[in-house]
Amino acid sequence: MEVQQFYYDNKIVKKFLYATIVFGVVGMLVGLLVAVFYLFPNLTDGIPWLSYGRLRPLHTNAVIFAFVGNAIFAGIYYSLQRLLKARMYSDVLSNINFWGWQLIIVAAAITLPLGYTTSKEYAELEWPIDIAIAIVWVVFGINMMMTIIKRRERHLYVAIWFYIATFVTVAVLHIVNSLEIPVAGLKSYSVYAGVQDALVQWWYGHNAVAFFLTTPFLGLMYYFIPKAANRPVYSYKLSIIHFWSLIFLYIWAGPHHLLYTALPEWAQNLGVVFSVMLIAPSWGGMINGLLTLRGVWDKVRTEPILKFFVVAITGYGMATFEGPMLSLKNVNAIAHFTDWIVAHVHVGALAWNGFMTFGMIYWLIPRMTKTNLYSIKLANFHFWVGTLGIILYALPLYVAGFTQAQMWKQFNPDGSLVYGNFLETVTAIMPMYAMRAIGGTLYLTGMLVLVYNIIMTVRQGQSVEDELAEAPELQRIAARRLKGEKFHTWLERKPVQLTILATIAILIGGIIQIIPTLVVKSNIPTISSVKPYTPLELEGRDLYIREGCVGCHSQMVRPFRSEVERYGEYSKSGEYVYDHPFLWGSKRTGPDLFRVGGKYSDNWHFNHMWDPQSTSSGSIMPGYKWLFENKPMDYANIEEKMKAMVTLGVPYSEQDIANAKQSIAKQSEMIEKNLTNDPDFVKSYEESKKNAQARGERFIPMKDREIVALIAYLQRLGTDIKVKDVAQLQK
Repeated sequence: MEVQQFYYDNKIVKKFLYATIVFGVVGMLVGLLVAVFYLFPNLTDGIPWLSYGRLRPLHTNAVIFAFVGNAIFAGIYYSLQRLLKARMYSDVLSNINFWGWQLIIVAAAITLPLGYTTSKEYAELEWPIDIAIAIVWVVFGINMMMTIIKRRERHLYVAIWFYIATFVTVAVLHIVNSLEIPVAGLKSYSVYAGVQDALVQWWYGHNAVAFFLTTPFLGLMYYFIPKAANRPVYSYKLSIIHFWSLIFLYIWAGPHHLLYTALPEWAQNLGVVFSVMLIAPSWGGMINGLLTLRGVWDKVRTEPILKFFVVAITGYGMATFEGPMLSLKNVNAIAHFTDWIVAHVHVGALAWNGFMTFGMIYWLIPRMTKTNLYSIKLANFHFWVGTLGIILYALPLYVAGFTQAQMWKQFNPDGSLVYGNFLETVTAIMPMYAMRAIGGTLYLTGMLVLVYNIIMTVRQGQSVEDELAEAPELQRIAARRLKGEKFHTWLERKPVQLTILATIAILIGGIIQIIPTLVVKSNIPTISSVKPYTPLELEGRDLYIREGCVGCHSQMVRPFRSEVERYGEYSKSGEYVYDHPFLWGSKRTGPDLFRVGGKYSDNWHFNHMWDPQSTSSGSIMPGYKWLFENKPMDYANIEEKMKAMVTLGVPYSEQDIANAKQSIAKQSEMIEKNLTNDPDFVKSYEESKKNAQARGERFIPMKDREIVALIAYLQRLGTDIKVKDVAQLQK
C-alpha cells in the first residue's frame, strides 16, 4: 500500500485563531459598554451610533459570529484535516472562507451602529450581507465536503458528523429566516408577518444557538478533549445516540420562546414537549465528555487547558438542563421577559463557548508554533478570573429575574398592582446590574490576559508553517454494506448518505411546525378592524426598528392577570397580520408598548424621547436627541415600501400609494398642532426658529422631523381593537 506525503494547512487555522482573539476582545468590550449603559444611560448622550439600541445587536453579532464563528472555523479546519488525513480540498476556498467571513463581520460592525437592521434576533443584518453570509457558508461547506470525499481515512469520526450537521442546518435556517423583500440598498421587509414571522424567527433563533453555538462545539469537544487528556472518547455508542437524537429533537424546540403569546397553542405545546426531551441527548453528550477525562483528574488540577474544558462542559450541562426547564409553562411564566433569560444565555456563551474556545487556543497555539505556552500561571489566572466573572455575571441576573417576576405579579388586597409603576421594578434591580458589569469586567480581564500570553508564546516560538504528514491512500471498497457490518459503521464511511439522513432529521420538525402556520388560515384568525399602518406610521415603525427599541420593550401582552391590569387587553394573533417583521421582543427593560397608543399625549412622547428622566424619574432609557435634529425626515422610499408591503399581502390600494406623501403631510401637521398644546414646546420651537434664521440656516418644521413619525407609530400601537368588541370583530 503506497504511503503518500502531504502538508496540513496550518496557516488558515492561524488566521482564524488570530481573528478569534481579536474579535473576542472587541465583542466583549462592546458587551461591557452595553452593560455600563444600564448604570449610566446617558453616557453617550446624543451620539446615535453609540446608543444602547444600536450597540446591543453589534455585541451579540460580534460575540456569536465573529468570536465564536472564527473559533468554529479554526477548530474545524485544524481537526478535519487530521481526522481525514488530508489537506483541505482547496486553499483558495479556505481563504475565500476566511476573508469573506471577516468582510461580513466588518460590514456588520459598520451597518448595525448606523441603524441598518432587520431587528430579528441573531439575524439583524440586512439583505446584501445575508446573501454574502450564504455564499461564504456554501464555500465553507463545499471545501469541507470535498475534503471528506478525498480523505485517506475510511471512517468518519464523530466530530465530523457534528460538522456536517452544522453546515446543512445553518444553511437551511439562514436561508428560510432571511427571506425578505428589498426596498432599498440596506432596507428590507420580512416575507413573513406577525405570528408567522415570530415562529420562523424563533425556529431560527433557538436553532442558531443549537447548530451554531452547540453542535460545532460538540464536534470540537469530541476532538480536543480526548487530545488534551490523551484518552479515547468514553463511549462510541453514546456518541451515536447523542448525535442523532440531538439533531432530530433540537429543531422542534423553537416555539418554547413564544409561550403564552399569540402563537397557536398546538405549536407552543410541541415546543415544550421536544424541549423537555432534549435533556437526555444533551446530558448524554456532557457525560460522554466528562467521563472521557476519567483517570486524569489529577492532571485537571494542574493543567489549565483541562480546567477550561471541564468548566465548559459543565456550563453546557447547566445551560441544557435550564433550557428545558425554562420551556415548562409554569417556569416560563416567571422567567420570560426578565433578566433570568439573559443569565441563562450568558452561562452558555461565557462558559460553554468561551471556555471551550480558550482551552482550544491554549492547546493549539503552542503546537502550531512548536513551543510551550509562555505562562501556565497566567493561563491558570485567566481560568480563575474568568470563572469568577461568569459567577458574578450570572448570579445577580438570576436574582434580578426573580425580583422582576415577583414585583410584576404582586397585587394589593383591593386588586390593584403593588408596583403599578414599572420603574419601581427597574430601580430595585440596579445593584444587580452593577454586579453584572463587575463580572463582565473580570471576564474581559481574563481575555486580555490570554492575549498577552498568546503574544508572548508566539514570539518565543517558530513561525506557523504547513505541517508535513503521511498516510496510505484510501483503498475503495464496495458501496454496499459488508457482511456483518453494522449499519452505522457502514454509514460512517458514506458521507453523502450521512449528510442526506442528517438533513432529513433536521427538516422534519421545521416542516411540521412552520408550514401549517403559513398555510392554514384558522391558525391566525383575522380581525376586521385591524388596518394597515398609515404611511407616516410605517415610517415611524422603521425608525423604531432602526433605534433598536425592541431590545428593551416588548409588544406582546400575555394573558396574565398582572399583565392585563398593567398594560391592557392581552394580544390577539390577528392584530399582527401587517407587521413585517414582528416586534414582540425578548426582554422588558422598559414596559410593554403594545397598548401604549393613546395612553399618553403627543407632548409626553415628545418630551420622553428627548429626556426620558424628565417624564419618568429613575428611567434608565437614554435620550434620542438626533430624532429632533433640524433636518428633514426622508420619505423618498415610502412608495417603494408600500409597494413591497402590497407584495406581502398588505392591502394598500394604488390610491393609497399615490397619495402617501399627502397622507404623511396631513398626519404630521396634526401631530405638530397637538404639540403646540405645550407652552414650553411653543417657546423653545420659536426660539430655535429665530436662531436658525439668525445663522442663515434653513429651518425644518417639526412636522418634517423624525420624532413626529415615531410619535405617530407609538400612538397607533394597540388601538385597532376595542376590548368590548373583540368577540364580534374576530372571525
